[in-house]
Amino acid sequence: MRNLYTNIIKTDRQQELFDIVDSLGASIKERALNADEKADFPEETLRDLKEVGYPALPLPHSHGGRELSLYELLLIQERLAVADGSVALSIGWHMGIIMELRDEGLWSDEDFDVLAHEIQGEQKVVNRAASEPATGSPTRGGRPETTAKKNGNTYNVTGRKTFTSMASVLDYYIVSAYVEEKDQVGWFLIDSSLDGVSIDYTWDTVGMRGTGSHDLVLNNVQLPEKRLVEMATKSKKPKGWLLHIPACYLGIAIAARNDAIDFAKSFQPNSLDTPISEVPHVRQKIGEMDLKLMNARHFMYSIADQWDRYPDKREQLGETLGAIKTIATNAANEIVDLAMRIAGGRGLSKKYAFERYYRDVRAGLHNPPMDDAVIENLAKQAIHNAPEKDE
Repeated sequence: MRNLYTNIIKTDRQQELFDIVDSLGASIKERALNADEKADFPEETLRDLKEVGYPALPLPHSHGGRELSLYELLLIQERLAVADGSVALSIGWHMGIIMELRDEGLWSDEDFDVLAHEIQGEQKVVNRAASEPATGSPTRGGRPETTAKKNGNTYNVTGRKTFTSMASVLDYYIVSAYVEEKDQVGWFLIDSSLDGVSIDYTWDTVGMRGTGSHDLVLNNVQLPEKRLVEMATKSKKPKGWLLHIPACYLGIAIAARNDAIDFAKSFQPNSLDTPISEVPHVRQKIGEMDLKLMNARHFMYSIADQWDRYPDKREQLGETLGAIKTIATNAANEIVDLAMRIAGGRGLSKKYAFERYYRDVRAGLHNPPMDDAVIENLAKQAIHNAPEKDE
């Protein structure tokens, strides 16, 4: 598989970061089937990630981290997804959130320092909890039904959050709630061990079952004022870290591609004198898989490189980031479909991982931003930037 990264890994530091994940790949891959069957995030894998200091990698150097660049984040997240897409998508939220807090100054220095200290020292893991049964995806703009009521010097937070990846193993949740006394939406940092915090094990989906994205239930959780760490804004600044989503699904596609090639090289029906890897239509599919991978990956990594090199031009990349997600996730679905066609009926067997790849990769179509929103925004941009016709 390393040949797939020959032109992607460009520095010794990138190789070092890649090797950290690569060393865990086999053990994480072994647990993927069990996590899929249980529909929960594998605790052993989280321990492995914490032991190598993975959760602290995005932290600034000043806080004991490696201050990951966007390019580096995508590199290690893609490799992690080759082992287990559910694990990559889940921990990717933590990694991206820490990069967002690091780079955008959404919290006070004191609040960030406290959380960073626990991540660096104890490898604690956090995720935002924003989606709700009634409002759906927060990217669509619905006001949360979760409420925060002021009572003296404390807030009482009550509500239910859906799609909370890693819900049962997170150390902290960053929860959106309607703050009544401010008539605004705010974000609260909530310790998973607090009274009133519980998990409703609702996650029963076709794909990405190992994310364990159960419901987070908050029943009159008592929080000091200082746990209101952020007020929601309508900022439309591009969020480069969200490219961890397409990186994840391209990783799943790579896993399917690798397994399909291994299958083709080893499977020889008695009707042939050679393995099916010598059959023209199988070779055609293998070539198509690599062509789609090259197209999507080079687009993603080249834009990530631009993001890192030219921070003053990031505002111009908003629609491009959405385009990457759409191109990558659709390409990943096509690649996995080709892998399934190579495996034939055996691809549906639980003996192989193809059917899990097929289920998992579909989830990428439903992660933000959605294809319809991306296409609409590209159209708006094109129309807005079109030169006026000379009269």
